[in-house]
Amino acid sequence: MGSHDEGSQSPSYPEYWEADVIMRDGATAHLRPISPEDRQLLTEFHGKQSEDSIYLRFFSYKPALSEKELVRFTTVDHVDRVCFILLLDDKMIGVGRYDRTSERAAEVAFMISDHHQGRGIGSILLEHLAAAARENGIDRFTAEVLPENRKMLHVFVEAGYDVSRQFEDGVVVVDFDIDPTEKSLAVMESREHRAEARSIQDLLTPEVVAVIGASADPDHAGFHAVEGILNGGYTGTLYGVGNTPFERDGLTFVASARDIPVKIDLAIIAVPRDAVESTVADCGRAGARAVVVMTGGYAETGAEGAVQQRRLVRIARASGMRVVGPASLGFINTSEEVSLNASLLPRMPPGGGLGLFSQSGAIGTMVYGAARRHRVGLSSYLSAGNRADVSGNDMMQYWEDDPATTVCGLYLQSVGNPRKFSRIARRLSRSKPVIVAKSEVTGLRLPPGHTGRTTQAPPGALDAMFRQAGVIRAGTAEQLLDIAAVAESQPVPDNNRVAVVSNALALSQLAEDSAIRLSMEPVVCDGNVDTSQGPQRAHEAIVDAVRRSASLDGVASLVVVLMPVPGLDHNALVDEIARQARAAECTAVGVFTGQFGSDAKTAMVHTTDDGAFLPCFDSPGAALLALSSVVTYSRWREQEYGHMSIPEDFDYDAIEKFLEKLKPQIPGDGLYELAREETTELLGHAGITVLESVRFSEPDQGVTAAARLGYPVALKTTDPHLRHRLDLGGVALNIEDEAQLRAAITTMNRALASFGTSDFEVQSMAAAGQTVVLRAIEDPLIGPVLSFGMAGDAVNLLEDWAHRVPPLTDQDISRMVRAPKASKKLFGHQGVPAVDTTGVEDLINRVALIKDQFPETASLDLNPVLLSGSVVTVLTATITLGDPGQRTDSARRAMRG
Repeated sequence: MGSHDEGSQSPSYPEYWEADVIMRDGATAHLRPISPEDRQLLTEFHGKQSEDSIYLRFFSYKPALSEKELVRFTTVDHVDRVCFILLLDDKMIGVGRYDRTSERAAEVAFMISDHHQGRGIGSILLEHLAAAARENGIDRFTAEVLPENRKMLHVFVEAGYDVSRQFEDGVVVVDFDIDPTEKSLAVMESREHRAEARSIQDLLTPEVVAVIGASADPDHAGFHAVEGILNGGYTGTLYGVGNTPFERDGLTFVASARDIPVKIDLAIIAVPRDAVESTVADCGRAGARAVVVMTGGYAETGAEGAVQQRRLVRIARASGMRVVGPASLGFINTSEEVSLNASLLPRMPPGGGLGLFSQSGAIGTMVYGAARRHRVGLSSYLSAGNRADVSGNDMMQYWEDDPATTVCGLYLQSVGNPRKFSRIARRLSRSKPVIVAKSEVTGLRLPPGHTGRTTQAPPGALDAMFRQAGVIRAGTAEQLLDIAAVAESQPVPDNNRVAVVSNALALSQLAEDSAIRLSMEPVVCDGNVDTSQGPQRAHEAIVDAVRRSASLDGVASLVVVLMPVPGLDHNALVDEIARQARAAECTAVGVFTGQFGSDAKTAMVHTTDDGAFLPCFDSPGAALLALSSVVTYSRWREQEYGHMSIPEDFDYDAIEKFLEKLKPQIPGDGLYELAREETTELLGHAGITVLESVRFSEPDQGVTAAARLGYPVALKTTDPHLRHRLDLGGVALNIEDEAQLRAAITTMNRALASFGTSDFEVQSMAAAGQTVVLRAIEDPLIGPVLSFGMAGDAVNLLEDWAHRVPPLTDQDISRMVRAPKASKKLFGHQGVPAVDTTGVEDLINRVALIKDQFPETASLDLNPVLLSGSVVTVLTATITLGDPGQRTDSARRAMRG
């Protein structure tokens, strides 16, 4: 890219600069750089502005833009002059630009449509302009604003930047650094959260719904959509649109969406695939805020279907609409104020605190069935189908603010934007349990139509991301609902001490064994509850044992494991156990075997008088697994969150300038490996020193280098697979003089002759200690992933790694260092001297900052890193650079689709 003469063809810009965005009110719009072809759009936009708006932008009234101004404003080079426009219904509703004024600064200006004020357009434009400016080496924005233009002044101040203002010649001169700060990132995250939550709230709470493709044919999806809505007791207004009249109480039938006399909020589309696009466009013209596309046959059918799916989403977003689907089962909102079953599921589930999300309709049906079997009430449910737009991340944004949702459950076949998922889930988990069901066998999978990315993350990285974010992992839909039944109905336990009450010693011991295996502490095992004296005495004995056990000092959880007792009123017993546990503020689960278990499952409902609830299970193992999952979540929530810190010698600006200089070296679809000197320079700007080494091919060169470095030295082959293998002859240590060095070179040449390598390097010897490995990659599906482990067989053969996703707090890093099993060696194991981990934790923090702040760094490999007492020595480092546009979650708000 580069500057060019006005009037020439506009140069290209990064593809990711173009994006769909969500405005403050939840509606979507399309943002892209301006082009010379936009002159008419800009002319129409300017012509509809009020005199006041034009005056505030240009400091004088311009009823129309001149031809020269149109050329200048629409022709930019995307480097020194950048301009973004925001489009809705193919009309320009906002424009923002910057013009470089010096090497590191630019002047910025905005104009927002009078008819779209208050939708957060200025903030969106500022975020994207700032991100583009940073890519082009600009780190400061200035602006001249009239004092009466308070809205624009607020845009700058409320963005979270440290803004300075001066009054000069009748205008306010605004100046601020655009490098991301903790405050500015928090502001952007908060705005993103509010906008996405609002868009889902609008989706789930429509006042007017239209079923496009409503049909009297009971085999048609349009029939089941209408029946589900009406039978669910929808409180709003329902219209049916179709070719054949459909008479049904509560339904107003029309032949076309254009015949609906009021603005529709939601359209459910169940028409043939060749009619979907035109139907979506009609819904946009009718003012709909969202569409649910039940029709399939899109990306799941192949490449052509994927192209049509993307076009469908573009049509919807261009009119400000969100899209659920295609191939969606629909959604449910059990709120009494709405009571909307906008799905193909047969009946409205009971209300409750569990929010559910799934992708495919088949899995959605399975999860829905599991919820009914577990008697867990739902607050909301959404099936995303191909997940072309609305995703699990959107639902989590909504659930965070939804008072009706107390537990969040997601059945995921894929994680569309895992870095964003991690960020949202970590925040949401602080207030509400987040349970994710995902196969233990398969890795990450993309939804239909999401092509071109495959995961490169090491095994266990996804689970590590879940744990870091406080997410409770479930292997199946049944496990998800088991955990949800406990989390939704019981207090979160504050420790892992569990009491076991049983009328059978074998069952009690089985429960105790399960508790120990799951890292819980059984504090009492009462296997002698006498239930042989008749039903009434059995009831009393069980309730008394529950009361005593639940009240034991330090007990947070209670497991009641019972075998059948003839004549016992199971429903009454379940109710009484629930009451006793609640009175003691104890987390309780029941395990009832045989037919007793089936009866107890049926009784697993809220009691009619005071709302006590007891989750019931068929086996101790399932009950303890669900309970321990909630205990693990409780421990995570009680952990100190920690804080993120940037060391004083971490030179952000120097790294940015260095990477900017290397950008031309990065191939468009590949990686650029830094030379050794470049690696040393980059890490040096981050405060990381790499122990000097010298490569050579002739022995005399090695001898000269060793003399300069100073003996003793180490000799290594440059072969990447052998350079760390002392056992294979790729390393020789503690070489004391020239004679030993020459002999070592001869020996290594002979040992490695079969490997075809003859180049070596010599390096000063570091103090003896423990060796570790630190790696960081940019995974296409997870984003930046840091991996830490002890060097050698622990990581090479046993995959004994700890993985984390930045940004990292000091507590994240501390736990990361202690997570690998072999890390015990760092803390004095079997006579091995302990090391001070402060230095390696500082090193991890610096690498995490590089990966988090500079997405160009595709990979970093520090191997080995030597820890000796409090000294950390990086012996070898390798860095590759790649396309920063591949980052799955960047410093600009954009919808992924």
